[in-house]
Amino acid sequence: MNNIEKLNELDLLKELGNIGAGNAATALSQLVDKEINMNVPLARIVSFNEMMDLMGGSDRPVAAVFLRMEGELSGSLFFVLSIEDATKLVKQLIQDNQLTEQNLPSHELGLSALQEVGNIISAHYLTALSECIGLVVTPSVPEVTIDMVGAIVVTGLLEISQFSDHSIFIDTELTETTDNLIQKTKGHFFLIPYPDSFEKILAALGEK
Repeated sequence: MNNIEKLNELDLLKELGNIGAGNAATALSQLVDKEINMNVPLARIVSFNEMMDLMGGSDRPVAAVFLRMEGELSGSLFFVLSIEDATKLVKQLIQDNQLTEQNLPSHELGLSALQEVGNIISAHYLTALSECIGLVVTPSVPEVTIDMVGAIVVTGLLEISQFSDHSIFIDTELTETTDNLIQKTKGHFFLIPYPDSFEKILAALGEK
């Protein structure tokens, strides 16, 4: 059994994801002064083809926050939501009933809120990983975009795909409770390390 199979069998990535999700939920709750919970139904290492399928295929329009991994590890990060879930999440956060799926791409406050959510989630997932493997890793300034899956991920895969074909996938579910009403939003977090960084991660986690 190789390191990838071992990690997927041990469910260690899900454990790390839940640690990051718990801390991110606390930060988001403080930011918007509402109760927000997060959990990780699934976390595993997937191929690039599987990654595209998990996001709904290359032609599916999505909202995505893109960052780069910096420090002792390097690579790309994506937090991806369907247009419907992105709109629902942002509407809950900024309390703007005029926000729609159609005007989200040009809604400055909405995009800013989405960018901040992606930044918080990515930062806490990376912190959990960093503390586990003992390497300093930080996210870059985030960029938010709305486009088809294929167009969005090509930025993160263009250089890396020449040497590697795997990413770390963390399924993310956000739950907000307001006036006894529960709203759920599903997103996908993808960490795509450069080959040398991926080997460091696999080696460190494989020893756990």
